[in-house]
Amino acid sequence: MLPWRVGIVGPPPKSFHKIATEVLFYLGVALLLVALMIASWPWAAGALPLYARQTGEPCATCHTAFLELTPFGRRFKLGAYTLGGGNWKGPPFAVFLQPGFTHLQEPQPGGLAPGFANNNALAMQQISLFTGGKIADHLGAFIQGTYDGVGHGFAWDNTDIRYANEVKLGNGHTLLLGIDLNNNPTVQDVWNTTPAFSFPYISSAFGPTPTATPFINQVYAQQVLGLSLYTFLDDMFYFEAGGYRPLSSQTQLSLGISPTGQSPISGVAPYWRVAAEKNIGKHSIEIGTFGFSGQVFPMGLSQAGTDSFTDVGIDTQYQFLGDPHMVTGRVAWVHENHDTRASQLLGLASNSNDTLRSLNASVSYIYKQTWSLTGGWTTLGGTADALLYGTPTGGPNSIGWIAELAYLPFMHGGPKFWPWLNFRIGLQYTHWNKFDGASTNIDGMGRSAQGNNTLFLYAWTVF
Repeated sequence: MLPWRVGIVGPPPKSFHKIATEVLFYLGVALLLVALMIASWPWAAGALPLYARQTGEPCATCHTAFLELTPFGRRFKLGAYTLGGGNWKGPPFAVFLQPGFTHLQEPQPGGLAPGFANNNALAMQQISLFTGGKIADHLGAFIQGTYDGVGHGFAWDNTDIRYANEVKLGNGHTLLLGIDLNNNPTVQDVWNTTPAFSFPYISSAFGPTPTATPFINQVYAQQVLGLSLYTFLDDMFYFEAGGYRPLSSQTQLSLGISPTGQSPISGVAPYWRVAAEKNIGKHSIEIGTFGFSGQVFPMGLSQAGTDSFTDVGIDTQYQFLGDPHMVTGRVAWVHENHDTRASQLLGLASNSNDTLRSLNASVSYIYKQTWSLTGGWTTLGGTADALLYGTPTGGPNSIGWIAELAYLPFMHGGPKFWPWLNFRIGLQYTHWNKFDGASTNIDGMGRSAQGNNTLFLYAWTVF
């Protein structure tokens, strides 16, 4: 999160357009609350089990190694989480626990986080509760609430509610039509290349990350509400267009999100996604583009007007779905143009325009859907801006490598006492060649980029 995204200042006087868009926004919130009540209702014979219980399928049907989706899993999500087949009659729920141990190459002065030592931290990073699945014909949801074991607070988390229906066209063609309501740009996406569900699927809460990041990369997660329309033609061509509206500070507080540190969107920020996927035997390949654009009040201040940003991404994913061997390769490149004239007038940026470029690539080898070995590479580059990024060099450039070994013993079904139990037990190492524009003295106090190298051991439990 960029350093100028702090503080809250009241918005300028509302125009008729802003009042109208707020009315639409609160209608969306009402829809979300209704869906939450429906999903949590104690149904009888027509119960709403979550995905494995709802479908009667093991995790391996939808995932190569969770959270990575297979073609079947992607279609289940696009179809609004409504596929049946299971005989579960209980309430629709799921829980995951994420305990982890973190070791940094060099201790973090002042402590890793409030209440934690400066290194070697053991913490229950997250406890998440889920509900959703099929709500009605063509209507389903993925709804998550999370307790943060480091920040010690509970808040709403990734939420994706959608309606989808397939229509038959002439000459054997099919068209899936859908509408999606969510609270995090890219959380609705079904390929593991876009930020919300890209590798690493879990990381240390204490591991340092670069100061700069494109706006599309989780900056507005849980701070906005978005509505989009999507189509999927012949299980091959995907098109989506929509927009995101910011949640008010009061609404965020009521949902457990602190507005401190935000630079809120002004009006509606458009989002788009286009992709093509081809499945041939054991092979699946996707290529696409995605984007996010908007105007923002830097630090919530309106005196100098707004900054603006446009993020454009290009991505591709390849999967080989064999038995016992599976391989997935993912690449995503994002270019951000950031007009910072308002920030410059406010003394928050050195330049009137900045750019960022990020590249994330990873390859996973999965054996019997039980062992997963992944290597990843991430780079970030862009314009030097000492005021905007707050780094000694003024540059955002960072280069990192990630290696992870994970064991997933229950992808094909859990023990008899709870067949839906699953684990992902992993060892992850992150190595930094460059961090916040430098390899040495990255903080002006002598710390090296490699001082942020992170060893992370976790046990991700899902039931």
